[in-house]
Order: sequence, then structure tokens, then C-alpha cells
Amino acid sequence: MAVQHDIPLVETDADPADVLHNVFGYSEFRPGQSEIIDHLMNGEHVLAVMPTGGGKSLCYQIPAILSRTVTVVVSPLVALMDDQVAALRASGVNAVSIHSGMNGDDQIDAWNAVQSGAAKIIYLSPERLMTQRMLEALSAVSVGLFVIDEAHCVSKWGVSFRPEYEMLSQLKERFPQSTFGAFTATADAATRQDIARKLFPGRGTTIVQGFDRPNLRLSVGPKDSWRRQLTAFMEDKDGQSGIIYCLSRKYTEEVAAFLAEEGHNAIAYHAGQDSELRKRNQDRFMSENAVVMVATIAFGMGIDKPDIRFVCHLNLPGSVEAYYQEIGRAGRDGASAETLMLYGLDDIRIRRMFIDQDGEDAQHKLREHKRLDSLLAYCEAATCRRKVLLAYFDEEIEPCGNCDNCLNPPIRIDGTRHAQMILSAVYRTGQVFGAAHVIDVVRGAQNQKVLERGHDNLPTFGVGADQSKQYWQGFVRQMVAGGVLSINIQKYGCLEITKLGGEILRGNRQFEFREIKETAGRERKRRAKSSRSAANLSSVEDRLLTQLKALRLELAKARNVPAYVVFPDATLIEMAQERPAGLDAMAEINGVGPKKLEEYGAMFLEAIRNGAV
Repeated sequence: MAVQHDIPLVETDADPADVLHNVFGYSEFRPGQSEIIDHLMNGEHVLAVMPTGGGKSLCYQIPAILSRTVTVVVSPLVALMDDQVAALRASGVNAVSIHSGMNGDDQIDAWNAVQSGAAKIIYLSPERLMTQRMLEALSAVSVGLFVIDEAHCVSKWGVSFRPEYEMLSQLKERFPQSTFGAFTATADAATRQDIARKLFPGRGTTIVQGFDRPNLRLSVGPKDSWRRQLTAFMEDKDGQSGIIYCLSRKYTEEVAAFLAEEGHNAIAYHAGQDSELRKRNQDRFMSENAVVMVATIAFGMGIDKPDIRFVCHLNLPGSVEAYYQEIGRAGRDGASAETLMLYGLDDIRIRRMFIDQDGEDAQHKLREHKRLDSLLAYCEAATCRRKVLLAYFDEEIEPCGNCDNCLNPPIRIDGTRHAQMILSAVYRTGQVFGAAHVIDVVRGAQNQKVLERGHDNLPTFGVGADQSKQYWQGFVRQMVAGGVLSINIQKYGCLEITKLGGEILRGNRQFEFREIKETAGRERKRRAKSSRSAANLSSVEDRLLTQLKALRLELAKARNVPAYVVFPDATLIEMAQERPAGLDAMAEINGVGPKKLEEYGAMFLEAIRNGAV
């Protein structure tokens, strides 16, 4: 139940719509934003779960601007803090951050700005906030609002739990009169309950804005030849920007090099690169047309590029939450975008290994294994994929008609006999071998490993010789995903029979599987080729957009800020379409607030005049 404080956060006659228009340059709120802002302005605690790209920052920045007191924003990444502060300053809002990447003088100046009232918004990491010195300093000023960004990190039930985030649960005792706003894009029901319990037990409102992104086409497939499969995926994506996620730094370099050889404007991004190179590559992705970023999960948080047309995973993500967050970076402009995930048994083995090596908490490991099980179930789903994905977040929809399973429904086949072949081979070889050896036994391979162990004398030797290795790899993968077999990481990835597998082996249960199509010689169905941006620009508009992006990058470099801090892509696209002829018309462009109009308006008008031919 929501509890309103005796003193609201802001004056009752304050109008958030005025700030939205006069400071940020937008004409109307996105769905859900106004409701969340109203709760916070009334002094009510809020946990807001909003889809990636839903505009959560404005939900707490506007109350902070209107507040009579200080707002503390807790953020997990230094780069993200700096970008947010730069973006606010670019809109004429004085905000500061204090973190370990700043020198002592800059930190003192930032705090003095807060103490004097010159800056009402301060960004801090949880580690810095929860120091005794900072808590005492904040107690001496009036903190009206604490904002916890990426709030799923607070919860042990969350996929990205960070112990330093859990310490934030102490704030409610130290600052009982403050309002708390917690924001995240990914939190299932258990995680939401845990976040609310730790930050404002029994006293807040949880708002789930909805997880559905109907403009994203969802596809998942078994990985057999990533080069061939990636080439097929990219064949209709000339002129489009996208992200390809890989599990390792080495893999990102390999994939980026391969795509470059194929003629794509592909660059790599990972944590092992020099920080200047990462910044340069990020600027290229934000400012150039048709850049393909091949990256580890180090890339993506805080990226606000609306016209990302595709996201491809060449490895299995860590969880449904991670997958949802990563694909959510595509299609933020509302136009259609495409996603593809490829995965194999080796991906499952590596993910299991990562979980088992993650600390000593057995319950945490069990939860993470279950999360991975949920992702595998999504991968092997034979029904509407979006329906399965949203069900994980407790949201029900009708079949979407825009996923691979809706567009090309899979055929379900009784595979009990084949499952019994594999289960028998696993059992008779002692449950100590991986999938490759078990498949060799079933197919009757006469290799040294099989012959040395006498496995050519087993009753199951060669019983599946009529099927290809690729078929059996896909079949075993479905058995693992379906909980019929498990992969034991401690025993180097050997296959073991589960309770369900034992019932199938004894003939007490059936096993159905998706039809396995041998893809080696099959061409991917071509879709209508589109090299235009989400805004469907003409050739003249597209050239103008390129010139506007070049100007934006030049200004961003001169100010040492990310390109989108000057103007986001959506604003430049609208400029290219509308081609305003004067400052009054420029002020009507979404994202052009008074401060930016004054600083950049004349320069962009000149670029438009020169480029509108």
C-alpha cells in the first residue's frame, strides 16, 4: 500500500509537462511515465519495472528538477553516471557525480555544488554512497529522493545481484523521511518482492509497465556453422545498424574480422580494449550509419540509439533477464527490428561452469541453474516464443505472429525411441562421457576412443547410424533442454540421466521433440530487403542525416561527451525529415530544449540549409 509523506517532494502546483517540454524538448510523455512521476512527486515510494528503452530516466529526473531538496541517484557504472550528468547539463540542468575516476579537487567542487544548492542531483555508486563519511555528509543536507537505478542488483533473487547494492537496504532507517524510487527493466515476481521489501517494506507501489516489445521479431536456432548462419542473417541488412553479442573477447575480434571481410562495417568492443579505443568505437556506432558492433556484454548499458535494427547472440546469454535486456536495445524507435540467438551444447556447458564457479552460495547457484533452465526451455519452445518469454515475467499475451515459431510452426514428433537409444548409451557407458562420445557410440563410429573402451561391443553401438551427427547433436540438445539429460560440470561436462530420463528409458514416459531440419545446404528464406533507417528516409534525407551526425560527432568530441548527449538519433532523424528553416521551427523538434536550441540551434540550421538539396 502506498504511503504519502506529510510533505510532498515538490510544490503541488508544479507541472511535470512544463519540464518535459521546456527543459528536455519533448511534447508528450511515453506510456507510464506520468503515473510514476506523480507517485514520486507525492512522496510515495515506487518500484518501476519498465521495458528497455521505455524512458525511465525522465521518471526520476523530472521530480528531481522540481524538488525543493537534493536527489541522490545510485548507478552501477562510472561511465553511465558521467553520461547521465553530461546529458542533464546539456539540457541546462546542473547535476554532478562523485566517483573514483575523478581527482580530489573535482570531487570537492562537486560536493560544494550540492551543499550550496547549485546542484540538486548527485550521482553516486553504491560503494561511495554507503561509506560512513558520505552518509554523514548527506544527513547534513536535505535528501528528498533516493533513486536506485538497475534495482534488480539489490536482490539476491535477481540475475545480477551485487552485495554492495544490498547495503542500500540500510538507507530506509537512516533517511526515514526520504522518498525511494527503484527502477529496473528486468525483474520477475520474486525479484520485485525482494527489492520492495529491502527498500521500503510494505509502504510502496510497484508499477510494472509491461515487457512486451511487439516490434521485435524473435528467432532462435541451433548453432551448427556460425559463419554460414551469420552470413544468412546479415544478407538483408545492408545499411542497418546492429549488435552481435559474443561470449569471449577473442570471439568478438574473430567475428568482427569475418564480417569486415564480408563487406560489413563491423567493429569489435570488449573490456580488454584500451578505454580510448572503446570510446572511439562507441562514438562510431552512435554516429555513423550501418555500423555493426560485435561485442561482449560490456557493451550496451546506457546506449540510447533508437534505430538499432537487429541484435544477434552467437552464444547463449546467461539468463532470460539478460537476453531480454540485450535484445531490448533493438528497435527503440518503435519500428520493426529482428533478433536471432544461436546456441549449442558447448554454450550450455560453459554457462553451467560459470554458475558453479560463482562463489560458495549453494542456493544462489541453484537459482542460477534454474534461470538457465528457463532460458533453455525458451530456446526449445514449440509454441509462440514471445508468449513463453513474457510468461517468465508473469505477463500473458496471445500468440504474437511475429516470431519464428508463429511464422513457421515447428513440427512435434514422438522421439521416445531415439531418446531411449541415447539414454541407453549414456547408461551403458557409465554416465561419464560427453555428448560427442555418446553420439559416436549411437552412430557406430569406429574411432580410437570407442574401440579402446570396448564400446563397440555395447548393444546400443550403431543403433542410430541412419541419422547424421548433426541430427543427434540437435536431439541431445533438446534432451538437455527438456530436462531428460543433465550436464555435470564437475565431471567435465559428462551427460547424466535425470529422473525424467529414467522414466523415459524404462518406457513409462514419452519424449516429444521439435523436428530437426538439416540446414547445411538450405538457404535462408529471403525477406524484403530494406536499407532504409527506421524513419524511412528518402535518399536526400538520408544524406542530410549523415551530415547532421558528422556535425554532432564533431561537437561531442570538442566537449568530450558521448555523441547522443548533443542530440539523440531520433532528434536528428526528425530534423532530416522536417528540415526546420528557423529557430522557432527547430524548437518544435522533439529533443531540442531551450538550452540545446541556444547552444546548437544555429549550427544545425546551417547544416540543414547546406545539406537540403
